[in-house]
Amino acid sequence: MTRLSISIGPDEHVQGNPEAGCSLVEYGDYECPSCAQLQPVIKKLQRHFGSRLSFVFRNFPLREMHPWAEAAAETAEFAGAHGKFWEMHDLLIENQAILSGSLLLDLANRLGLSSTELDTALNAKTYRHKVLDDFEGGVRNGVNGTPTLFIDDQRYDGSLDSESLADAIGETLLQTEA
Repeated sequence: MTRLSISIGPDEHVQGNPEAGCSLVEYGDYECPSCAQLQPVIKKLQRHFGSRLSFVFRNFPLREMHPWAEAAAETAEFAGAHGKFWEMHDLLIENQAILSGSLLLDLANRLGLSSTELDTALNAKTYRHKVLDDFEGGVRNGVNGTPTLFIDDQRYDGSLDSESLADAIGETLLQTEA
């Protein structure tokens, strides 16, 4: 079983209690249909486990397969720099089938962010380093596709349904809370 070699750091996008008994880390791609299918499962797990679970998203854009994945990840990072990462994350997942340059700018406007500033950031590749850092970290962690999940520091290769994931997270919590 592969272990997560890059610990969750202070600059990560963490949803939920950062001090939770268990963390779920996803390496994801905003154009990946499986990542989109996983999002309602993650939301259900967050409701179920509450403050006992934190969720971390790391960018792993598969540029060869998904032409808008990297720009979408940079857009999420731009929004994150303005305190709206999770709002943009959800919008990107919801609109993954129609991603385009104009849609990314529209999504920024919907969140009250400057589309002009986003356009400038995308052209200058301002947030590309953060996306590439996540991607390279994923490669070092043995990630070769999306979504790839880690429960605490252990790679999870089981089924992506809510029941299987809840069982695995529950087992981890039993071990950490014992």
